[in-house]
Amino acid sequence: MAATNSFSSYGSVTKSFHWLTALLIFTALPLGWFANNLAHAIYDPSIPTTEADIAQAARLFSLHKTVGIAVFFVALARILWAATQTKPGLLNAENKPEAFAAETVHWLLYGSLVLVPLSGWVHHAAAEGFAPILWPFGQNLPLVPKSPELAELTASLHWLFILVLAGSLGLHIAGALKHHVIDNDSTLRRMLPGRSDAPEPPAQHHSPVPAAAALVVWVAVLAGGWYAGAFSHHSAASTDTAELAEVQSQWQVQDGTLSITIAQLGSPVTGTFADWTAAIDFDEPAEPGLAGTVDVEIAIGSLSIGTVTDQAMGADFFDSGQFPTAQFDADIYKTDLGYEARGPLTIRDKTIDIVLPFSLELQDDDATMAGTVDLNRMDFDVGTSQPTEDSLGFGVQVTVELTATRRE
Repeated sequence: MAATNSFSSYGSVTKSFHWLTALLIFTALPLGWFANNLAHAIYDPSIPTTEADIAQAARLFSLHKTVGIAVFFVALARILWAATQTKPGLLNAENKPEAFAAETVHWLLYGSLVLVPLSGWVHHAAAEGFAPILWPFGQNLPLVPKSPELAELTASLHWLFILVLAGSLGLHIAGALKHHVIDNDSTLRRMLPGRSDAPEPPAQHHSPVPAAAALVVWVAVLAGGWYAGAFSHHSAASTDTAELAEVQSQWQVQDGTLSITIAQLGSPVTGTFADWTAAIDFDEPAEPGLAGTVDVEIAIGSLSIGTVTDQAMGADFFDSGQFPTAQFDADIYKTDLGYEARGPLTIRDKTIDIVLPFSLELQDDDATMAGTVDLNRMDFDVGTSQPTEDSLGFGVQVTVELTATRRE
């Protein structure tokens, strides 16, 4: 059997691409379906969730993504190969409606084989953490930022593209079976491994109309998705964010970032709190010792931590509905090595004394500070359903950076 195509038959390379693609698709689709169903059960607070459930969902998503990336590269190679080959003619070219439908479906399939995995890959790169791709390259993509909005958009696109893939795949299989069972022609047989005998197709002309029809289908699906609300922005937080009172203190915070970094499945995931206040009283002492106080209030519901934001707000984690704020009331000390904020930190209904070391730069009435402290989530009963570090690490790194101005 020849490696290349002819007008009457497919070569061995094209056949290999065809059946490898089929194998990968029928592996990726059920993996994604089972993983997605398990994820919905995990996010549903009415369904008990175990650490084993989360680990299983992560494994399924990792396998789904890994196979999906393989589909993407195989599809690109297949398209490049097809561009260099003679296109075998349709055996039923004289049946214009069927020929038009067959070519339109082929265009839809080729587009789906690129768009489905590509949209999923961009979603993975834009989202924070969860299930890693198992291929030996980075989890990020050039020019793709970590963005909840982009992750949500590409997740919607991924789902709509899957619908087109499933529909066109079903039509493709149905057409092949019709040719084999009803028409009793060689359309299916000439794609089988090892088969090279095929009748000469009738003379035919390939027009751009089927490609245009496929494009119309894509536009219609995207428009339908938009009309159905697939692209509507959904708030990441599942509960309302507590409104914090404005604070007045000796130092007024002008700008700042409060973030946490966790380890999920061995990969760091960073989230930030959008709403927090700090009442700071501070006077630089000549010698090490007490230098002031700081009272920090944090709106838990303002946390954004990628695709796991809703889960983080749930009853097993921060439980922002019952405990909408966290509080840190500390004394500020100057030490021989720098500065420390020492005091009780309250998260949920647990209070632990902590020490936050930080650097401080003073220039006239402006101050810039940066500090990091490591916490253990189990000390605050966060994520007790995951009592090991198999899926979610115990350690939580809290980082704060701010600039403040002394009030008149």
